[in-house]
Amino acid sequence: MIDWLLAPFRYSFMQTGLIAATLVGITCAVLGTYVVLRRMAFIGDALAHTVLPGLVVAYLGGWSLFGGAIIAGLLTALGIGWVSRRGTVREDTAIGVLFTAMFALGILLMSKVRSFRDLSHILFGNILGVRPEDLIQISLISAGVLGTLWLLHKELELTSYDPTYAEVIGLKADRMRMLLLILLALTVVTCIQVVGVILTSALLVTPAAAAALLTTRLPRMMFIAAMIAVGSALVGLYASYYADVASGAAIVLTCTTCFGIAWGFNALRTRQSRV
Repeated sequence: MIDWLLAPFRYSFMQTGLIAATLVGITCAVLGTYVVLRRMAFIGDALAHTVLPGLVVAYLGGWSLFGGAIIAGLLTALGIGWVSRRGTVREDTAIGVLFTAMFALGILLMSKVRSFRDLSHILFGNILGVRPEDLIQISLISAGVLGTLWLLHKELELTSYDPTYAEVIGLKADRMRMLLLILLALTVVTCIQVVGVILTSALLVTPAAAAALLTTRLPRMMFIAAMIAVGSALVGLYASYYADVASGAAIVLTCTTCFGIAWGFNALRTRQSRV
């Protein structure tokens, strides 16, 4: 049994993949609680797709794909915040407009690439292909995002639950929203390296949504979401090793299974409370 558990992690690429998935999973889970509380689930998927033109431009120019993705993600986040800041255009409308425009631009630029295989690892992710230097980038961004969330926890919590009251006591809800968008962009870019554009949204939303079904206290919600994300990463890597399936998809489907269990537990608890 011990040999069965340890066998996958005798390889350095599996060890690196587990560390990357753990870092990304914890960061997405903690940040995802604010995404769920603010009903911004769509934005994770939008940002994951809007980094595509930055990736393609960087690829065509022979520059850093990571740098190109960060620039595109930050420009999109700032654009969403700027367009919707005065309430003239709703945030979901701004997301929809910029999401489709940036993704269309990415597809147009991809037509200049000879083979879509060159960008397939970006679309679908390759957690087992994470290099040590990639791990350093992921660690720095994860530390920066989690550190910012820790320093501004009270402000973000209050503006998430009651933005009107936050404005009354002097907090700038718009600034907190803009900061959250920037942190989301950085996290999404980091996550793309692990699970790709297509599956990034699930890591941001699913663990946090499952945790929200089990508790209403924010710190506990963050902890449960992080445990679901890390556990799903571990199970997904085992599945990819022993069942020879895509690791990113296995991680996300494990998260979805956890959500289903949490939903069933919540439904059962609600039914019992009514009896």
